[in-house]
Amino acid sequence: MAGKVKWVTDIEKSVLINNFEKRGWIQVAENEDWNFYWMSVQTIRNVFSVETGYRLSDDQIINHFPNHYELTRKDLMVKNIKRYRKELEKEGSPLAEKDENGKYIYLDFVPVTFMLPADYNLFVEEFRKNPSSTWIMKPCGKAQGKGIFLINKLSQIKKWSRDSKTSSFVSQSSKEAYVISLYINNPLLIGGKKFDLRLYVLVSTYRPLRCYMYKLGFCRFCTVKYTPSTSELDNMFVHLTNVAIQKHGPVINNDKHCFECYGYDIIIDDKLKPWLIEVNASPSLTSSTANDRILKYNLINDTLNIAVPNGEIPDCKWNKSPPKEALGNYEILYDEEMAQSDGADRDLRSRPGQSIGLKGNRARDSGKPVLTTWK
Repeated sequence: MAGKVKWVTDIEKSVLINNFEKRGWIQVAENEDWNFYWMSVQTIRNVFSVETGYRLSDDQIINHFPNHYELTRKDLMVKNIKRYRKELEKEGSPLAEKDENGKYIYLDFVPVTFMLPADYNLFVEEFRKNPSSTWIMKPCGKAQGKGIFLINKLSQIKKWSRDSKTSSFVSQSSKEAYVISLYINNPLLIGGKKFDLRLYVLVSTYRPLRCYMYKLGFCRFCTVKYTPSTSELDNMFVHLTNVAIQKHGPVINNDKHCFECYGYDIIIDDKLKPWLIEVNASPSLTSSTANDRILKYNLINDTLNIAVPNGEIPDCKWNKSPPKEALGNYEILYDEEMAQSDGADRDLRSRPGQSIGLKGNRARDSGKPVLTTWK
């Protein structure tokens, strides 16, 4: 038992458990001493709740950040993207450049979105600019396609409001929050069917930010051929690509004990423009095919190699910067420390008479791409 990682999970999926067992790790109960806990988002709320007051030790790590919902809750994701845009505008960043119609050139990757009930009047104003448009409504706190529906008339929202036993959008603080987004009605189709892309991003630390993108992913297809016809608005099998539907037809608090693998859902329109739809904190680990099981098994394997290097007892004092050979199918997406070092290198190079001996220099001279900041 000595020296072996002790693991717990409340998500009984074979792609997880097989990975733990392959490493010779020891399964223990939740109330025993453990080193690694792969938790559901419900459990993570309890761990970091004020009432619980749970304290993690240096040899314990978990698979979620305390307030991951700032990225993975639909309304907060949009709110934070809008905040990010405004910050870039204030800084005069070229990334915040707009075209002659006032649309962002580089930051226009999320469909026009409003929060209901708070933004109801703003939504109505936008809707009336293009009354033939279709909008998609999603409950902020649900996943797997639950509670989603499409509308193309204001009367449909009013009916939904009445059905929900509320007389007004403006003052209903207790009503479940929804996001309403302009529907992408010109999706790229394959075989006449709509699809979306699932990409995986692993964040090992937010301060400094270090994240990786998985080279492998998959497409999720609708089971029915796509039609933009308004008569099909109620047919979710045409519009939703969630596996949970189809199989039946950074403001984040950093915590040294945490890492997180996110599932990004992206739709590509017929002009090949990608649109970010949402980010999932607990992407599905259910496997419906052999290829799906292999992909997800390897995803977890590579994730564990980064989060728990060499399969050793975790040490939160480690700087979470694994060697390249440990990345598997992950590739570095952004490394804040490397970018800052790179910036310092450029500053030195700009000074006359300075000789440079930094590693970043050799990487540039060798023709290899150098990571720069997103801004």
